[in-house]
Amino acid sequence: MTNSLIFFDLPSDDPHAAGEFYAKVFGWENDPRPKGVYHRMVPGGFFKNKDGSDSQIGNLHMGISNVANVRPHPDPAGIEPRTMAKEGRKPRIWILIGDDDTPERILATAEELGAKILWRNHYWSEFNGYNHCFVDPWGNEILLWGKAGENPVIPDDYTRE
Repeated sequence: MTNSLIFFDLPSDDPHAAGEFYAKVFGWENDPRPKGVYHRMVPGGFFKNKDGSDSQIGNLHMGISNVANVRPHPDPAGIEPRTMAKEGRKPRIWILIGDDDTPERILATAEELGAKILWRNHYWSEFNGYNHCFVDPWGNEILLWGKAGENPVIPDDYTRE
């Protein structure tokens, strides 16, 4: 068996607020474990088979960790640094837009809740997808991905590469 990605955490100085943000923006379950210390975000559903039916593989979950004391760690006091990273390039999190949602709704909700929109309406031919991007209130970059499908018609207002 190969090494498998099973989970990732986003840092926050307010995991409860970040959990509520992602619950409202993406419709995920905000599962405090415990509230304010660590929040597991549960998107629900399953990865799809090629025929569109549900596979046996559940969608990945994500965590929101508190930068003041990132858990787990052998020392109950945690480890430095205990602050949010402010400068430079950070990881980007890619979210596939669900068939029952739109990038417009997601971006509007994120912006209403304090996110900064980085770009909208871009087509990347290398991976045949429409994408949009925002930075959440904690500085995490979230890239939205929409499948363009076979023989895509790229809207005129989209940039392209």
